[in-house]
Amino acid sequence: MAVWATAGASVVAFMGIGLVDPILPSIAKGLNASNSQVSLLFTSYFLITAVAMLVTGFVSSRIGGRKTLLAGLALVVVFAALSGTSSSVGELVGFRAGWGLGNALFVSTSLAVIVGAAAGGSAAAILLYESALGLGMACGPLLGAVLGDMKWRYPFFGTAVLMAIGFLAITVFLKEQPRPARKTSLLDPIRALGHGGLASAAVSAFFYNYAFFTVLAFTPFVLDMSPYKSGGVFFAWGVLLAVFSVLLAPRLQRRFGSLRVLGGSLVLLAVDLVVLGYGDHATAVVCTVVSGAFIGLNNTVFTELALGVSDAPRPVASAGYNFVRWFAAAAAPFLAPKIAEWTDVRVPFVVAALAAAVGAGVVAVRRRALTLRAEELEPRHATEDGIAVFANQ
Repeated sequence: MAVWATAGASVVAFMGIGLVDPILPSIAKGLNASNSQVSLLFTSYFLITAVAMLVTGFVSSRIGGRKTLLAGLALVVVFAALSGTSSSVGELVGFRAGWGLGNALFVSTSLAVIVGAAAGGSAAAILLYESALGLGMACGPLLGAVLGDMKWRYPFFGTAVLMAIGFLAITVFLKEQPRPARKTSLLDPIRALGHGGLASAAVSAFFYNYAFFTVLAFTPFVLDMSPYKSGGVFFAWGVLLAVFSVLLAPRLQRRFGSLRVLGGSLVLLAVDLVVLGYGDHATAVVCTVVSGAFIGLNNTVFTELALGVSDAPRPVASAGYNFVRWFAAAAAPFLAPKIAEWTDVRVPFVVAALAAAVGAGVVAVRRRALTLRAEELEPRHATEDGIAVFANQ
């Protein structure tokens, strides 16, 4: 029951990432805000998430996993509910920042707790976790569409209620987990980036994330669809992301090698983005959905590189890697609408395509550094030592 309670709350936590996608135009209309102002909902959320990467390990190694989960859930409940009461876009952006901190604390600890509490072995526990991730990423836009079609505020209240249920379930069913033998310092993730392979993976992922979150945060404005239709598009996008991440990525890695899969997927993502930007509306819809396949492949391979390319402890390596890459997730939602205002609606997708191509270039140029330990790893979704892979997904 402890495992199921944590996994259920994880689904809702992942839903919160794409929840606002279908209702971005509705929020802009309801709060009389511009596209670039509304896109700050992603920027504040992910900027706080990036900084929190340095904090979550520090906190959980001192107060324990259960208390960290509950603290994160409590913050999400409070700030998601406050988001629904916002009277201005500035308030909503601020509340989303608090939501991002709570989500970072919860999700970065949840895999460690699931693995620690599971009786069926770590492999089964991690499969359950990744299933929760895929379900949350796919269903977040759908929930946002269903509730947001009635009123843009309702998805925020709905998330608060679901997370409150998760808080109660974890309080009742989850016992405290053993704390790590060694406490993590705030600077450990920064020091880990001194390794050339890990730094290269982080830099490549930074450019990739810019492309990823241009799709996630800017495309809803371009599609300009009703919440239901937009939610359907991003539900299909999330399904492809989950299928390619969990089922197809390992098979392709075994056949072609991790770096070939990563480089090829980044190039294909770049092509997809250019076609998305210059195609008609139907083409844009198809390319948005198809991008989920490339994003799913990239997420899996980047995860494994980050965890295996250096000799740093995996919780520390993951934190340092995610600290770098999440800044791009904060930048893209803000810059893409601004670029469109300054130039043309197609240009943000060209910039995103160039970012994906640069990410592929880093992989090609730094191939030797990235291969040093990556070749020794079997393609997998498991993370050892209780690492959370949510930030890579």
